[in-house]
Formats: sequence, structure tokens, C-alpha cells
Amino acid sequence: MQTEADAEAFRALGDPVRLSIVTFLLDQGGVCCATPGRVCGCDIVAHLGLSQPTVSHHMAILCRAGLVGATKAGRWMMYSADAARFAALAASLARVAEAARLRPPMAA
Repeated sequence: MQTEADAEAFRALGDPVRLSIVTFLLDQGGVCCATPGRVCGCDIVAHLGLSQPTVSHHMAILCRAGLVGATKAGRWMMYSADAARFAALAASLARVAEAARLRPPMAA
């Protein structure tokens, strides 16, 4: 069900570390191993100042939520944000916002 998948994605984004990771993936500024659209896990570790196992834990959650894709390149993991998934989440949130806008105000 799409609602459950959206809820999982929003839960994943509810963590400040994971939100920072997604922002970093989309920005890609100042990374050593990035290729267009992909960032190496080592750059995420360096950016956040967290241990590799901690970053791997957060990346697994983002991948399970469908927000990030991962591919192995030699001994490195390369990550990319899934633009289509973020667009679908934005559309879901826009539908909720529109429904709230059309709803009559609640009495105080």
C-alpha cells in the first residue's frame, strides 16, 4: 500500500542524521569520490563525522524506505538519492495539504 510506503519514507526522514545525509547526497559539494548523481559512503562518513557502521545503519534505513539507491563499486558503496521517490512523496504531501486547505476551519 502506497500510504504505508510513504509513512516509512517520512519516518526515515524524521531523523536529523538521515535528513542531513539526503541533503548531502543532493548537494554533493566538496566530496572526493563522487561521480555525477552518486556519492561514496566514505564521503558521507567524513561529512557527518560518524563511524562507518553508524552511517551504514542510516543508509540501510534510507535504502529500505526507497529514498536512496546503493551500488557497490569495488570495495566502496556509492549512494544516490531517488529523485522520482522524492517527487512522489512531495505529491503525496501536496494532496494532504490541499485537502487541509479545503477543509473548513475547526471551531475553537
